[in-house]
Amino acid sequence: MRRLLLLLLITVIPGCQTPLPAANPQMAWVDLSLPFPNDRVLLAERLDKQRLDEGRFFQVSPGSHELVVRFDYETNGGGGMSMLGGTTVRQCYLTLDYAHFQAGQRYVLEARSMALTPEARLYNAAREIVAEVSEFYCLM
Repeated sequence: MRRLLLLLLITVIPGCQTPLPAANPQMAWVDLSLPFPNDRVLLAERLDKQRLDEGRFFQVSPGSHELVVRFDYETNGGGGMSMLGGTTVRQCYLTLDYAHFQAGQRYVLEARSMALTPEARLYNAAREIVAEVSEFYCLM
């Protein structure tokens, strides 16, 4: 039994560490970033209303696109079971629209939480804000 468990661990763990694919120079690349420690998860969910298989980045054709990310973060209190203190994890989906993606360019989508309000910004390579959240909803 131990050997089976060890074999399972050896085969599963490397799958979680697959390297990112090479960027296609005909496409724009969007990295995802969480700058604060209470922010837990930021995943690429949908591109132009199509669900993605890879959640670590977006790779988009030039032009206009709608990006949806899943953003999980901790809040203090927040009602429900945590009224006595502690933290609650909020799971939110944020939508950003940007009309000017350029081939070969890298962008960074950075999400953060401001109390109970999630926010996200899309930065170009010069670190200029080019888009912000147009809508969001949270499950908790």
